[in-house]
Amino acid sequence: MRGAAMSLTAAARGFVFFLLSVPVIQGQDDWGVTYTSTQICALRGSTVEMPCTYRYPSTMSHQTTEVVKRFWFTKGSNKAPVDLKTDSDYTGRVEYHCDEKSCILSISDLRERDSVEYKFKFITNHDGFTGSPGVTLSVTDLQVQVTRSWTQGELRCHSSCNVPDNPSYVWFNNGQKMDGETSSSLRVSVEDNNSYSCAVTGYEDYRSPPVYGPKLPSVSVSPSAEIVEGSSVTLTCSSDANPAAKYTWYKENVHFKPLSEGPQLVFSSIQSSDSGQYYCTAENELGTKMSQYKFIDVKYAPKVVLLSLTPTGDIRENSRVTLTCSSDANPAATYTWYKNGKPLNKNAQIVFSSIQSSDSGQYYCKAENKLGRRTSRSISIDVKYAPKLPSVSVSPSAEIVEGSSVTLTCSSDANPAANYTWYKENEDSPKASGQIFTITDFRAEHSGNYYCEAQNRRGRQNSTLHLIVVADTSTITLITNSIRLTLVGVGGLIPLLLCCRWMRKKKALSSTTEPDEPKETVEFDSCPEYEDISETAAQTEDPEEQEDLV
Repeated sequence: MRGAAMSLTAAARGFVFFLLSVPVIQGQDDWGVTYTSTQICALRGSTVEMPCTYRYPSTMSHQTTEVVKRFWFTKGSNKAPVDLKTDSDYTGRVEYHCDEKSCILSISDLRERDSVEYKFKFITNHDGFTGSPGVTLSVTDLQVQVTRSWTQGELRCHSSCNVPDNPSYVWFNNGQKMDGETSSSLRVSVEDNNSYSCAVTGYEDYRSPPVYGPKLPSVSVSPSAEIVEGSSVTLTCSSDANPAAKYTWYKENVHFKPLSEGPQLVFSSIQSSDSGQYYCTAENELGTKMSQYKFIDVKYAPKVVLLSLTPTGDIRENSRVTLTCSSDANPAATYTWYKNGKPLNKNAQIVFSSIQSSDSGQYYCKAENKLGRRTSRSISIDVKYAPKLPSVSVSPSAEIVEGSSVTLTCSSDANPAANYTWYKENEDSPKASGQIFTITDFRAEHSGNYYCEAQNRRGRQNSTLHLIVVADTSTITLITNSIRLTLVGVGGLIPLLLCCRWMRKKKALSSTTEPDEPKETVEFDSCPEYEDISETAAQTEDPEEQEDLV
């Protein structure tokens, strides 16, 4: 039969199986199309031939029937079909081999998209006819199916076409034919990374795609430029593997817990905490491979700027003090220190090897890199120190008169502020406490050397002695007041006048001393200058005044 001949012809052109080879007649009356097979399975890349015969009345209306056109089609309706030779999907791959009553469709270099229904149509000078339903073509690959145990993998050569008569197979290892392997299955080690493919014996040109375990995966990063916090970053894992590999993502030091599955790991808004080492694994039935590490270095502006002060607690003068500025930043930040708003230096630390009271103030720092800057809070440095040498002031600053009010004020630079205590020389008990010491009714017995003591919890310091001398009001009273006031004062005046006269005579004697003889020097600053009373009386013309002086 012609159908059997067509089957052999098709097989010779490629690996083709006629799944339903019973001739099928499509037609009515004297019109019809007969397909040798209505279902054909062929391998991708092979050539298939679809034969058919057709019939029509030899005459109609006393007129001989002639075939005007004949063609195959897959697209369009029966009434408006598209000739397969004009279909761009088949350009250069379609041929017709037709005669008076038959026509063979030949399609080369089969592709999976060629898997459709093909129909034959002929047109005569009287009418036309389409053989419907047509021939269904299935284009497939030989596939190597893989099953895996812990130590071995089993490869099986498989086709969706029902291969008849259990044919023998040919196996290829890295493209080279393997001798002695004719079974449809092959056992290999799971650690075997060679590639394997198969074909039906006699049809080695139509072998299956190769399979192998995953090759070492590679990781790529997009964008490839510097990664800035907040940007979108995609990591892609790829591995040459067949069957296709399954991908899993991991981050180092996360206890081998998977991050995600799939060929891509996407950060829509990457953060500094996402920095680290990443890797992926590629796995299929034939094995698992791990990529090399890929370091993701996220750049970001300085975050919160921190200040630290060492030591903590009170800061004592002359102690060692360190101020440290730090900030989380990538790239690392540069620092600038400020004191009371004025820049100091550009170091991360300020070290006072022996801090002084003049170093007290408000300090803060600024952290900066190419992505931004941030300023710290301010910190107060308050250096504590013992009182400095106190100073004493006296009011009034002129001659102090008996009976007047005298105010002594003590001042000392100290932190914390000093407490003050007043003392008189050669007396054990303090005279007063507080910064100001006031004597409201100053007497002769108040004269003497006074000093103050300033103290805080860091130490104490005494002022130098301060001499206070009272001016004797008796002399003044004697000259300016009445007799009654003079008498009141004469008892104290006589000894003083005698003393002063003796001093003057002593001074006169010393002026006549020979040059080689040692001179005796006598000082008595507390003795006021009084005129000799007898001289004063002699110079007084008024008898009454002379009497008063006597």
